[in-house]
Amino acid sequence: MAAGGRTHEPRVLVCLGALLASWVAVGLEAVVIGEVHENVTLHCGSISGLRGLVTWYRNDSEPVFLLSSNSSLQPAEPRFSLVDATSLHIESLSLGDEGNYTCQEILNVTQWFQVWLQVASGPYQIEVHIVATGTLPNGTLYAARGSHVDFSCNSSSRPPPMVEWWFQALNSSSESFGHNLTVNSFSLLLMSPNLQGNYTCLAMNLLSKRHRKVTTELLVYYPPPSAPQCWAQMASGSFMLQLTCRWDGGYPDPDFLWIEEPGGVIVGKSKLGVEMLSESQLSDGKKFKCVTNHIVGPESGASCVVQIRGPSLLSEPMKTCFVGGNVTLTCQVSGAYPPAKILWLRNLTQPKVVMQPSSRHLITQDGQNSTLTIHNCSQDLDEGYYVCRADSAVGVREVEIWLSVREPLNIGGIVGTIVSLLLLGLAITSGLLLYYSPVFCWKVGNTFRGQNMDDVMVLVDSEEEEEEEQEDAAVEEEEGAHEREELPKEIPKQDHIHRVTALVNGNIEQMGNGFQDLQGWSAMAQSRLTTTSASRVQAILLPQPRHLVSNISSLEQVKFQVPMSIRGRQFGSGFGVRNT
Repeated sequence: MAAGGRTHEPRVLVCLGALLASWVAVGLEAVVIGEVHENVTLHCGSISGLRGLVTWYRNDSEPVFLLSSNSSLQPAEPRFSLVDATSLHIESLSLGDEGNYTCQEILNVTQWFQVWLQVASGPYQIEVHIVATGTLPNGTLYAARGSHVDFSCNSSSRPPPMVEWWFQALNSSSESFGHNLTVNSFSLLLMSPNLQGNYTCLAMNLLSKRHRKVTTELLVYYPPPSAPQCWAQMASGSFMLQLTCRWDGGYPDPDFLWIEEPGGVIVGKSKLGVEMLSESQLSDGKKFKCVTNHIVGPESGASCVVQIRGPSLLSEPMKTCFVGGNVTLTCQVSGAYPPAKILWLRNLTQPKVVMQPSSRHLITQDGQNSTLTIHNCSQDLDEGYYVCRADSAVGVREVEIWLSVREPLNIGGIVGTIVSLLLLGLAITSGLLLYYSPVFCWKVGNTFRGQNMDDVMVLVDSEEEEEEEQEDAAVEEEEGAHEREELPKEIPKQDHIHRVTALVNGNIEQMGNGFQDLQGWSAMAQSRLTTTSASRVQAILLPQPRHLVSNISSLEQVKFQVPMSIRGRQFGSGFGVRNT
């Protein structure tokens, strides 16, 4: 019997293999998915109730016995066992366990159930590669703005996983870059700050639906667009100098290094760019340089320089205020850097007493110009020295101003005195003109009377030529010796002869009429002259206008005698005699 049984077993398996192949072809098998290193249970059909003898086979090139509910038959491997005397339980799955399994149940009839076992693996060991600008000490990646960044994601899985990239910016929801079964890499060109955030690579096993993901943070850095700025200022409440350097507009904040120049002595290094210096480290004209460095900035960095300067003061040394009036003292500070603190002090005896604004003292400051206005000046309270002091990082400068308070002046009396002096001077000038120049006054009078002065001929007593006549006296006496014998010895007083000069200007015809009158008078006077002490009279013709001079050129010199009694008379229409 045993031999007969063994004779019929191969024939049964061959028939079973043919039957299973036909079931697989028509798709009647059940599908069970398991994962590597996990356990799986394969059910023998879906029949409930009383079950018969169950035997499990694995369908490879030929069926292989695995396990039976007949206790006399041992399982093919210890990993195989029956659950509820019907289901096949496999422990610690491996990729080799994948395939078709058949369950044979014998109760009243024999039934066959097909199960297809699929074994999934992974995804394991997801590797994300981001080719960026650099990596921070904590492992965070960063890229420079405008740069090119490559992304790739790899994972071991069976079947090959589906890879999907997700991006989540700061304070925003996640968004997908898409998924692909074959391509797991991409690139971003011209990185910008809005692409800074978390990049997630998600790998999913489509068979087991198991997935794994790796998130990587990527920062986008950029240097400030402008040059750094630095300045100095006095620290509040102390005599320390505060150096401040700023290079705004970039991400992240740069590093700041303060050094002295010349010499390159390092003053301090920080992320804030602020350093405090004591007075011992300062001097007039000293320079401090701030060197900035950004992680994606230029290698040489950027810099700015601060130069410390002491103040110079300018003010009026003396000011005057009238009692009861107002006065403003001005103090100008120049050249100070950082800007100096301006204070007003009263009197040299108490130089440390700082003046404070009050109802009588108004202190204002515009930039580096300060003014002290004193209202209702008092000689007892306000007269004296005032000190303008400029406190700076490199020293203190002071300037003194003397304020003099006086009684107000009598403006009305001063104006009256000035007017009186002006009138007195005018009267004296007019008197001198009337005394020394009557001709001028006579001309001025004629001008106001509207007379025409173009045709006036004035005979002026020429006393300036007396010195010349003294030289000719001897010659004249000899020539007049014969005349003195014929003339009477007594000469009337009123007929004393003077020499005059006739100045002719204007109409030649009127001048001629004057000459005719004068010649007639001269002939009459000749009969009355009894002395030989007569003076020579000359008529000098002025050279204007030119056509008149040419007509009377023969009258350059005319000798005639004029009695003293007729001086000041006019002849014709424009001829006169006057004694000066």
